[in-house]
Amino acid sequence: MLPAADQAALQVVDAQYGGILSRSASVLVVCRQWTRRAGTVSAGGTTVDVRLSRSASGWTVDALHPAHPGPAARSLAPDVRSVLSDDRIVLPPAAAADLRSGQVHTSVARAMLALARTYRLEVSVVRSGHPLDVFGTSRPSDHPRGRAFDVWRIDGHAVVDPATSRALIERFMRDAAAAGSYNVGGPVPLSGGGAGQFFSDATHHDHVHLGFRT
Repeated sequence: MLPAADQAALQVVDAQYGGILSRSASVLVVCRQWTRRAGTVSAGGTTVDVRLSRSASGWTVDALHPAHPGPAARSLAPDVRSVLSDDRIVLPPAAAADLRSGQVHTSVARAMLALARTYRLEVSVVRSGHPLDVFGTSRPSDHPRGRAFDVWRIDGHAVVDPATSRALIERFMRDAAAAGSYNVGGPVPLSGGGAGQFFSDATHHDHVHLGFRT
């Protein structure tokens, strides 16, 4: 975030939990950045997994883990190309780079496209910039394996905003399951679906998580 440039400007798009426990937390800070070098402005950005610990005096930042999406692939699956060109799917820099890297499963792309037929979805995290394990466990997260994505805003309404309709979020979560997600998390506890298909906890009060088996 400190580039070798004449000028730089940074926008925090979203900050969501990657995990929250009583004495430790992961906050995923999604950023866009613009730099000026010799009169030329370039756009970029990243997502940073900020790790914090809690003591009697408050929360302290312990570590920063920026996203590493990897280089762009020479060729991409048609569904991935469609996601990258769909203006109803808003991708921050690291998430777009994840898709361009070819390391995201087509199940993710197909679900994004299916949901975009009904909603305008703003994605926060896809693969990189997310904890490797489900926070506080040794269980691998679906995100680093390219089998998950998070949505922080639906049709212009932030998931974390108390004014956002719970009915909208519930409908989106159920449509996410219908689009193929086996593991849908969000702020609304839902019944139905397969065993463990829906869940809600403190980590997911500010976004909707969609996980996929393949």
